[in-house]
Amino acid sequence: MAFTIDESFLPATLTAHPMTDEEFAEFCSEHPDLFFEMTADGDLIISPPAYSLTGMRHSEVLKQLKQWAEQEGRGAVTDAAAGFVLPAGARRSPDAAWTLKTRIRALDPKIIEGFWHLCPDFVIEVRSKTDRLPALQEKMREWVSNGAQLAWLIDPDTRSAEIYRPHAEPELQSGCESLRGEGPVQGFVLNLLPVWDPLKD
Repeated sequence: MAFTIDESFLPATLTAHPMTDEEFAEFCSEHPDLFFEMTADGDLIISPPAYSLTGMRHSEVLKQLKQWAEQEGRGAVTDAAAGFVLPAGARRSPDAAWTLKTRIRALDPKIIEGFWHLCPDFVIEVRSKTDRLPALQEKMREWVSNGAQLAWLIDPDTRSAEIYRPHAEPELQSGCESLRGEGPVQGFVLNLLPVWDPLKD
């Protein structure tokens, strides 16, 4: 299913035929310069590569989460390259996620080597210049409706964060310098200053 699309039209949503995990992985490998997700309705979401500064922000968030997770020991951290097949059928990749190791070990061993068919317990998304806010907010709601216990949408442009929890309206925190984990990631604190200004000494 090779195709070409002008980057000026990205992000874009296309209708695609149903795919197995293997077919989706092969399709993604045919277009290494693009980023793909799929909605529960089967729509293919195509995004351009992240801008370089956004990549620095992703790296900072992952570094802090991984440092905490290694000390805490109960969960595994994944980055935006990791795909999850959610209970509703969507194929999604969060910028950063934390999942209990006991849930991962309970999966079929064949699935552990492929896309995990579960929703992470905790998700972080960092908005980039190319992200449309309504689409990203819908993605956050999708995370919590599929099982995430906590999800953070971080917006460097406005220096704000939206906190998503199951069965609750999002909580907006503006001008914050840190975010404190709760529920499955109680004890994790994300320092936002190097996320707001990744080039600052």
